[in-house]
Formats: sequence, C-alpha cells, structure tokens
Amino acid sequence: MMDETRIQDRGEAGTVRPEALHEKPPEPRAHLKGGVGQAIPHDSGPLHVSGAARYTDDDPELPGTLQIHIAMSGRAHARILAMDLSAVRAHPGVAVVLAAADVPGKNDYSPVFGDDPIFAEGHVFYVGQPLFAVAAGDLDTARAAAALAKVEYEDLPAANTIDEAIALADAEGEDLLPPHEMLLGDVAAAMAAAPRRVEGQVETGGQDHFYLEGQVAYALPQENGDIVVRSSTQHPSEVQHNVAKALGLPDHAVTVDVRRMGGGFGGKESQPALMASVASLVAARTGRPAKCRLDRDDDMEMTGKRHEMRTVYAVGFDDNGRVLAADFSHAVRCGYSRDLSAAIADRAMFHADNAYRLPAARIHSRRLKTHTVSNTAFRGFGGPQGMVAIERAMDRIAFELGIDPLDVRRRNFYPAGGDAVTPYHMPVTDSIIGEIVDELEKTSDYRARREAVRAFNADSPVLKKGIALTPVKFGISFTTSHLNQAGALVHVYKDGSVQLNHGGTEMGQGLFTKVAQVVAEEFQIDVERIRITGTSTGKVPNTSATAASSGTDLNGMAAQAAARTIRDRLVAYAVSRYAVSAGEVAFLPGRVRIGDKELRFEDLVGEAYLARVSLSATGFYATPGIHYDRESASGEPFYYFAYGAAVSEVAIDTLTGENRLLRADIIHDVGTSLNPAIDLGQVEGGFIQGMGWLTMEELWWDAKGRLRTHAPSTYKIPTANDRPDDLRIRLWDKGRNPAATIYRSKAVGEPPFMLALSVFSALADAVLAAGDYRTFPALDAPATPERILAAVNAVRAR
Repeated sequence: MMDETRIQDRGEAGTVRPEALHEKPPEPRAHLKGGVGQAIPHDSGPLHVSGAARYTDDDPELPGTLQIHIAMSGRAHARILAMDLSAVRAHPGVAVVLAAADVPGKNDYSPVFGDDPIFAEGHVFYVGQPLFAVAAGDLDTARAAAALAKVEYEDLPAANTIDEAIALADAEGEDLLPPHEMLLGDVAAAMAAAPRRVEGQVETGGQDHFYLEGQVAYALPQENGDIVVRSSTQHPSEVQHNVAKALGLPDHAVTVDVRRMGGGFGGKESQPALMASVASLVAARTGRPAKCRLDRDDDMEMTGKRHEMRTVYAVGFDDNGRVLAADFSHAVRCGYSRDLSAAIADRAMFHADNAYRLPAARIHSRRLKTHTVSNTAFRGFGGPQGMVAIERAMDRIAFELGIDPLDVRRRNFYPAGGDAVTPYHMPVTDSIIGEIVDELEKTSDYRARREAVRAFNADSPVLKKGIALTPVKFGISFTTSHLNQAGALVHVYKDGSVQLNHGGTEMGQGLFTKVAQVVAEEFQIDVERIRITGTSTGKVPNTSATAASSGTDLNGMAAQAAARTIRDRLVAYAVSRYAVSAGEVAFLPGRVRIGDKELRFEDLVGEAYLARVSLSATGFYATPGIHYDRESASGEPFYYFAYGAAVSEVAIDTLTGENRLLRADIIHDVGTSLNPAIDLGQVEGGFIQGMGWLTMEELWWDAKGRLRTHAPSTYKIPTANDRPDDLRIRLWDKGRNPAATIYRSKAVGEPPFMLALSVFSALADAVLAAGDYRTFPALDAPATPERILAAVNAVRAR
C-alpha cells in the first residue's frame, strides 16, 4: 500500500511529518483476510460465547492467595470517634487487617485532586465508603471477621439531593468545584428581543454502569518490592500510578496488566485504582498474592455512577421556531469528592447545544457536593445530560407554535459547511446532520407514521403512541488536551507473525480487533497472523484511558506508525538487497513485489532478520490542533464531531404508565468504517443502554443516604426483551471523516448513546397525546412507569 496519498500525525512539537494516511479504506482484497473495512468478527467472539474468555478473576490463583473484603461505612456523613479492630485481627484465619494508618505511602486513589482516601480517616462521607480491609484465605472468613469491628460515629448533617446540596453549598459559601460559564453573544438583549420564549426545568437521574464483570484486582508481589497487578481497568497507567503512590514506590516498580474487561462504560476508568491499591497493600504487607473482588451489592454501593443533573432553561425564538437566545443553568450532583466531575460537567456544557446553532447562549454550571458515592465517568461523560434540555426545548417550541417538532429541529441545525460557532466559540465546519436527517426522515417514513400515530391516538382511549426524531452531534477528543496521545509496540517475528501491543484496553467494544485490522492492512497480511496481546504498562508506558470514544483514533494511529516504521525498514532492506528503487517495492496481499520479483511476506521478513534489520518498533500519536482556554471559555476542544439521528415510536398505557419501544430507525455516521460489524454492534448497544438510562434505570437513596437500588432485584436494566422488535440500524454510507483520522473513520463508542433521546421525546409525545395535545408535559428522566403515570394524570388534570 505504498502508492496512497499520505499525510501524517502531529508530533509533540506540533510539526506535521509526511507519512501515509489513507484517504479512504481500500476495497477489501480477495486474498487479504481481515484488513481495514472488512466486517470480521470480534477477535474474542468465540471465546465469549463458549465461556473460554479469561477475565481477571479467571486467571489461576497462585498457592497462598489471600481473599480481601473491604468493610464499608454505614453512615452518610459522620466523624469517626473510635474504630476498634482488635477482634477482627484476632479472628482465626485472618492474615492481615489494614486501615488508613497502615498505608505506607499516600492514602489516596483519586485521579486528579487527592481527595479520595483508600480508607477513611477521621470522617466518612458516604454510606459504603471503605473503612478497612480484611485479608484471609477465603472470603467468608474475611467477611465474618470484618463484622466484629466496633465503630463509633458522631453523625453530621448530610446532603443527599440536589436541593440539599444547593442549600449546603450556599451555607458554606462554596460548591465542591468552582462554577464555570460559557457565553456567546449578548444573551440578555437577544432574549429580550425574541418574539417568543419558553422556560422549563428537566432532571436526569444517575445510572449504574452494571458491567457484567465487577471490579476486581489481583496483586502479585515480586522481588525487590515490585508488584504486578492484574486489574479490570480502562486506565492501566492510572492504576499503576495510584498503586505506586499508596506503596510509596516509583511507578517503575508497579506493572499493571489487563487482557480484557467484561464491560467498563467509564466505571473502570478511575474506580479500579481502589481495588488495585487495596490488593497491592495486602500483597506488599504479607508477601502473598492477594485478590480484591467485589460482589455486586458492594460494587454498586462503593463505586461511582453517572452524574445526576438538573437543568433550568430559557429559550427565546421567533415565529418560525428559530432559536435566537438560550440560557441554561446546570446543577450537577457530584458526590462526596471531585473525581472527574470537573471534566464531566464541562462536557455537559459543551453539548448543551447538541446539533443546534444558538446565536446567543449562556451556559452556567454548578458542581455540587453530596454525601453519596463520588460520581464518575460514564458513557457520554456528561454529554447526554447536557443534551436533554435543548431537546425538551425543541419539543416545547413546536408545541407552542403548533408545528411538527422535526421542523423546529431542522430550522436550527448547524448549517453544512457554514461559519456557525458553538457556545464555546468553536467553528462547526463539518455539519452533516441535515443530510442525515433528510435521509432518515425518508427511509423511516416519518411523516406518514406521525399521521398514523395521531389517528391511532384519536381512537384509543387507554393506549397512546408517540413518535420523535432527534439528532446527535458529539465532539470527539478528550477535553483535557494532554490525554489525546497514545503509544504502541509492534514486533514482527522472523516467521512473519506479528505481536501487537498498544495502550488501549478491550472491554468488549472491539478495539483490539480494529487496531489489528489496521496493522494487517499496513503489512498486507491476514489478521490471523497478528497476535493481539493484553495491555501492559511494562510494554507501553504513560497510557491514556480508553475513553472519550478515542480508543481507535489514538491507538490505531500509534499502531499504524509503528507498523510503518518496520515496513519502511523492510523497504530499505529490499532496495539494498535487490538493487531496486523504493517505488518498485509494493506490499500486496501476503507477499511483497520487489521489481519483477515477488516474495512471501514471511520470506522477506526472514531475509531481513538474517541481515540484522530491526523488526520491532514503537509508534506514537498525538491528536493535532485541539485546545481549550478555561479563562475565556473558548477554543477547539474537539478534533471533529460525530453525527447521527434516530426515530423512535413508543406506546404507553395511561392507566399504569407502562411503556414500550415499538420501533426505532437509526442512521449513524462512523466515517469510513474500519469494521462495519463491530460498529453496528456499538450503535445498537449504545442506543439500548441510553434507552435504559432514560426510561428505567433509577437510583434511589433513602433519607439516611443508603443506596436502596443496589442489586438486580431492585435496579432494572434493559434486557433483550426491551429491544424493539423492529430495530433498523444503518451506518451512513456517505460517511467519510474530513479530519485526518485513521483511514477516515469516526469514533463510535459514545455518540450512539444519545440517539436514545428520541425515545424520551417520543414518550413525552405520547403523554402529550394523553392530554389531547393541550398541555405540554413535565417529564424527568428516567421516565419510569410511575413518572409517566404522574405526567399523564397532570396533563389530564390541566
């Protein structure tokens, strides 16, 4: 593949080097199995369905392995007056008991701010906060011993809800994090001049990650005090750093390995550092391997969730439904510590516009402290919460004007190739949302179906239907700019087989398969010739989290750079050995043409090895041209935007509030797909998970701050039965990323999650029908049967 147009990634200094990047993936070649653009299965698919895929807890345990139980606080906010662990330590079979005073380094596992203690010191700030850890030969013994602890508390005032958090912050004079504001234009003047105005409030609840594999870490002590940790984590380098910090060791003394996770969704970005730190502390103290594996109840009580958020909005618009001004105030429920809340709340602000041009906008965000578990990253990273209010406003504008909500949305889309800017002053030059929506409106038969829904509702006194079409525009990149980097390490062995290592992690999303396809394409070998290895901080250092939908963008480019370094060495060897020019060397499926001669790939590699050519290389990539200035709340934090749209049709029972998604039509833009099969799976999974957040997944804390929805018996997630019988998903066939990404693909991890906003709007449309379309309904998320029934009763009462 030596003859393609080439451009290059940007190095640390910001210079551009002339290396290849395909303008578009090549057509699949008949004799190349698994190259870019081919819909090959997930590399671990057969292992998943057969049960042979090994996760952290499946690795064979070494003799003498200790099992760890973490004892948790029973109070939401209290001073610890005394904690007597003597009976715990004396219990038969207990190897060690560790509390805050037993941490040799720093008692903290936080990702940024230093306010997440491994074990509570002096105070507790949520029910479920770790107090101490017990290690024994089996978990039952550790649990029984932990129950013998005597802890005395002095209760302190606790804030659990957003209202309580606001009252606490107002009384103390500060929020958990400083507020932030984005401003575009003169909002007050534009609002005052607008012919019409709507105001409202909407709340979105939290969400538990409910990964199939829970939090787990296995620590193995090494010589010289080193530690190897097998962790179920999206961020191996952060786990490495935190374990080293807790042990008082340099980072090089800790190696973190992860082959795969049974789901992550953001919940294994910052949170796994706690379990890894505890396991490593036990291993270092005892000299024995130690495993910390949480059961589902403890996991749900101890680990963070999606941020709950309240948005108060005001939107000024004209008689055609065009928005002239928008004002959003976010109140974000962060939990007891800062974790990643600053960046998450920022992203909620970045996406308050969704796909709509707002000529004048103010977005204000407060980040509030509650005495509940610290909320953390979750698929979309605040973006979904930020989009809800503008979609409610669009529906409200349509109601006030008596027109189809799709017409209001269409009149406010960012124009294609236009000069419009976001509320954070970033030009939107790649907008394709109008074209996607035009296509979806046609293929879904939206207009006729909307009329059919109205006709059905007129004749159905109990069951009511609703339908909605909503767009998605989602920015791709870490908004913390320095995280937009990745490394890779590629080895070609003398038999022509390849080992691939990079800093990304596999959590079921197919990242490893996609990156392997990139390397297969570069060498023009079958993907079966590439061995995908687990992620290790010992092979690729200083990795960024596999998050922000950037796993393939970053690691694919880094792996491509490493492969091309080796390929260029092979070309140089061929030029020297066979006295040809570089232009006469071409990599073809399974072979290399050198002048008028062809060699199998493995034969050329074998020759190069004998000629002492290095067949191993690192690769590095840093996303170019992104920046954000917080002082001015302006910049270009995203490399590009991903777009999509969905039509959802629902039915509700007005006597019970029960509801059903009947049909969904989706068109999603993934650029030029690296693997259509995997991308379709990501679109479907993201949409269904988003639907769960918006309709059924409800977290509930009682007045004492205890999470009562802490198991599958009390916390409802979507099942296969909740998938609509009629689900039509298409990747946009015109997709091609204008940004210089890997083979012109686009990220697909998070953007489809927000396609589920169409379900929420459709449910609101059905409630509107229950009141004969006379009263716009108030509806918060999740739109559970109870909330839908209350909304139905409210619109009928008015």
